[in-house]
Amino acid sequence: MIITLAGIVSVALAGSIRDDINSPPFAPVTDADFHNEADYAAEVVELGRLLFFDPILSGNRNIACATCHHPNFNTGDGLALSIGEGGRGLGPDRRVSAETPIAARVPRNSPALFFIGAKEFTVLFHDGRLEHDPTIQWESGFWSPAREQLPAGLDNVVAAQVMFPVVSPDEMAGQKGENPVADAVARNELAGSNGAWALIAARVAAIPEYAARFKAAYTHIEAAPDIRFTDIANAIAVFETVAFRADGSPFDEYLGTGNPGTMSASARRGMALFYGGAGCATCHAGKFQTDHAFHAIAMPQIGPGKGDGTDPGYWEASGYAVRLEDYGRARVTHRRDDRYRFRTPSLRNVALTAPYGHAGTFATLEDVVRHHLAPEDSIGRYVPPADLLPPVDDWMEQTAAGSRLTYQRVREERRADFEARDSWVARSDTLTREIAAANELAPVTLSDAQLADIIAFLEALTDPRSVDAGHLVPDSVPSGLPVDR
Repeated sequence: MIITLAGIVSVALAGSIRDDINSPPFAPVTDADFHNEADYAAEVVELGRLLFFDPILSGNRNIACATCHHPNFNTGDGLALSIGEGGRGLGPDRRVSAETPIAARVPRNSPALFFIGAKEFTVLFHDGRLEHDPTIQWESGFWSPAREQLPAGLDNVVAAQVMFPVVSPDEMAGQKGENPVADAVARNELAGSNGAWALIAARVAAIPEYAARFKAAYTHIEAAPDIRFTDIANAIAVFETVAFRADGSPFDEYLGTGNPGTMSASARRGMALFYGGAGCATCHAGKFQTDHAFHAIAMPQIGPGKGDGTDPGYWEASGYAVRLEDYGRARVTHRRDDRYRFRTPSLRNVALTAPYGHAGTFATLEDVVRHHLAPEDSIGRYVPPADLLPPVDDWMEQTAAGSRLTYQRVREERRADFEARDSWVARSDTLTREIAAANELAPVTLSDAQLADIIAFLEALTDPRSVDAGHLVPDSVPSGLPVDR
């Protein structure tokens, strides 16, 4: 049987490619592929582990890095769009109650962290807004949303990434008026002695166990006041690099031994398709299956978006003067032809990291692979599943009280308009056509058997050690705050 979709130009793959690859297409993964390959001091790894799971880093002391990147949920959270500040629970069970209303869902899917410490990963976030800066325009050595405020002293782009969730109001910082960190963020005061990063670092430094651990881990720290948030970020980056290296898959064994028997016959045929006639490796290149570039593939959008766009439809329908599109890479480059382009994700452990897409719009691996075969047809038929996003019991919105901006609960009569944001873009014919028009993937036709082979190859990218990583979760953290488990 041949998979056929309306408007597809058939590509005759059957019989035109090899059924197998007789030698590994790449060198195996080695220590040299990673940052700090000779600097994994046990004290630093353990310090980073404790900080990764400690809610002390969040404005309201209620969310850890692990809340949205938990080992029990394959370094994600199993949600299409994360619930950060205000949420309760963990993974797909995380919810918002009427006691803790939120201003918004996190507008993009929580990306997996597997292999994030590999040196070839120099650009991070779905839109690439953080990247190593070879021109060293900023003292930090990185292009980032913080621009000149991002301090020097960060070991690599992984450490630089740690700096940002803690200053995002909807992720970890909280909203203005809730805590001093959130207030500093609202003033756009990230750096400096009164900045958000310094406030968090002071909290950590005030905990005797952390002070002792930092002194043991770093020679440049002699006393608690020497601890900076860059030190916190560097330690967490080392932990992520060590803990989320996942090079024990059947594919890795094949790269290392050259023995084709390490993968099933179906997975080998899928690998030949993937790196050959199906064209998957045009973007998902190399042994980590990413070119680290940005592509528009007509991926549907759900959720509150990033405030982009010119379409007035939602404003006219609801009275809320907001835009709901997410322009992706164009938010960074301001180039029109970069609209709806997003960074190519690595496919390592991809069978474990559903849902898929920058907004988590596809629940299964087969669904997202089929979307790649005919993106424009797929987005035209896409309807967000009713259970894709967990319900929110109560919302709050920014409002003015005299000359002050505050937050108040959304009035009952306005809830439907507010909640319509979750599916507005996906249900708008105008916006769907705009996203589809930016698509750059040519349609491909595969047989059912070929599709199954590609999925078998993707499943062969799974490191069995990643399936049950609960041992990474500490029993407790130095702050004494509850650990997500």
